[in-house]
Amino acid sequence: MIALLDYGAGNLRSVEKALRFVGGEVELVPSPEGMADASAVVLPGVGAFDDCVNAMQRQELLEASREFIKTGKPFLGICVGYQAMFERSEEFDSRAAGLGLFTGSVVRFPEGQGLKIPQIGWNQIEIVQPDCPIFEGVENGSHVYFVHSYYPQPEDASIAACRTTYGVEFVSAIWRDNVFATQFHPEKSQKIGLKILENFVNLAK
Repeated sequence: MIALLDYGAGNLRSVEKALRFVGGEVELVPSPEGMADASAVVLPGVGAFDDCVNAMQRQELLEASREFIKTGKPFLGICVGYQAMFERSEEFDSRAAGLGLFTGSVVRFPEGQGLKIPQIGWNQIEIVQPDCPIFEGVENGSHVYFVHSYYPQPEDASIAACRTTYGVEFVSAIWRDNVFATQFHPEKSQKIGLKILENFVNLAK
């Protein structure tokens, strides 16, 4: 069973639908107890960093996520769920502390470069870790769907799985051991996104 963390994220149902489409057995989980029997966990996200982290804190999902990751089972963060893996965010003078799984900050796209912020739409990924399991069978340069104004800046460059350029180059996906995360939305990225989610589901079997 894949535990889809339910803390009120706006894209919850679309992620659930996509995971089921590629063969995942999914359960919406609002509390740590629901994670006990999970073979994998997905942390979705739409909206602000603080809203995500504070909601998870209220539902005791922050520490439960850290403990789950220690089991070595697959864990996937999406969009704000990716950003929440870091220590902090600059968004709206954020005061909330993230999961702190990785060192680094979440920063805003720079102004004055003719960029439309937020970035909404399709962009390419450069796969820099071709052996990353969730990108198996995904062609380098594939287009995926983004909706974001902020992105993480990992201090450890070795965790970068994909990079994308939108005015600046940023890390659009990470991988370390059993932890995966994407700034883009695989559930909205059609065939490419479904392939990524299918690869993740297969890891959980």
